[in-house]
Amino acid sequence: MTPEELFAYDSAHVWHPYSSMSNPQPMLFVESAEGVYLTLNDGTRLIDGMSSWWSALHGHNHPKLNQALIDQSQKMSHVMFGGLTHEPAVTLAKNLINITCENLQHVFFADSGSVAVEVSIKMALQYCSAKAEQAQKTNKKTRLLTVRNGYYGDTFGAMAVCDPVNGMHGKFTNVLAEHIFVDAPATINTAWKDEYINDFKQKISENHKEIAAVIIEPMVQNAGGLRFYHAEYLQHVRQLCDDYKVLLICDEIATGFGRTGTLFAYEQANIQPDILVVGKALTGGYMTLAAVLTSAKVVKGIEADGQGVLMHGPTFMANPLACSVANASIDLLLASNWHYKVQSIEKQLKNELIPCRQLACVKEVRIKGAIGVVELFEPIDTAWSQPLFTKRGVWLRPFGKLVYLMPPFIITQKELGQLTQAVCEVLEKLNVQMK
Repeated sequence: MTPEELFAYDSAHVWHPYSSMSNPQPMLFVESAEGVYLTLNDGTRLIDGMSSWWSALHGHNHPKLNQALIDQSQKMSHVMFGGLTHEPAVTLAKNLINITCENLQHVFFADSGSVAVEVSIKMALQYCSAKAEQAQKTNKKTRLLTVRNGYYGDTFGAMAVCDPVNGMHGKFTNVLAEHIFVDAPATINTAWKDEYINDFKQKISENHKEIAAVIIEPMVQNAGGLRFYHAEYLQHVRQLCDDYKVLLICDEIATGFGRTGTLFAYEQANIQPDILVVGKALTGGYMTLAAVLTSAKVVKGIEADGQGVLMHGPTFMANPLACSVANASIDLLLASNWHYKVQSIEKQLKNELIPCRQLACVKEVRIKGAIGVVELFEPIDTAWSQPLFTKRGVWLRPFGKLVYLMPPFIITQKELGQLTQAVCEVLEKLNVQMK
């Protein structure tokens, strides 16, 4: 098909994420990607300021990641993980255990971030059910506690712990499990006060007999508003979970593998979760894969019913191709000076985005690691802003009131400068329109 025919067929038949099928948004046609650049069918090159939804931390078409896929494809592309195992999966489990906290010693592989969240919830619920069965008691721990402004994915278990008011899943409220929500953590633009944990403390105290686990995104609430909060909040959450014998699930699908300045965001609070969920950048943006890491305590708890079977088994669990490229991505990250690179990106984002605060349309600018966020007072019209960004040679995808950057770690100062300049120029145009 010609490019025109492809566009027409896409518009008529292909349903894109968070979009209308009958009134589709304009699309750009990507023909190839290299480094930080996306090349369109007309030859236009755009800097990928989103790391393709926060996953391509090494950029695109990396020779070492390509080779990992080629090498593995010559052996086997897939084999079921029920009753079988293979070297890429075992090596990946070892790599993940080695780079995460000491108590996480067991790994369950999943297809995607949303599915991994489902698995983490199942782990917590089965843990409580088995413990109750062992004690010959009725299990009442069937709910989760979480914070508002959180986002954990699009499957039903994950949707149920997303913010019920500000999230994207309001249409399904009547069919979702009802969990317990507390006030969103206070952001780091205000000094920490112990009172910020009061609502969490009250709710877990009042409801701990029915709470199986707390689920939270450490340090950064991502798709729920890109909010950065205090390490003290996470420290209190960990202590309260211990006090009330509630499991703590940390969702690092977006923040894992260096994005916030530490390899994992929970490290900034000096805590250890009972269950950790990772995805997105796990494979360097090459293939869909996620992992759930957990402790011996959780495994033994699940085994307390005498069966110990976690009831989950995706067809493509631990896909060898995905595991191989994930191993290559982790090796590439650890061999690089990623910590310095993230610090450099953070410094440049601060220098070049903070001046946007002077614009009347801008509510706040916030930076953490390789994440830059400009929050507006009103939602930005992407149909208006997208062509303006494209004209400036960058790919950015604002949502709601947020214009944000999550560039690949390999980005140069010049390329990052082009991204920040594009943000400033487009927002200046928006500011003029408002007058």
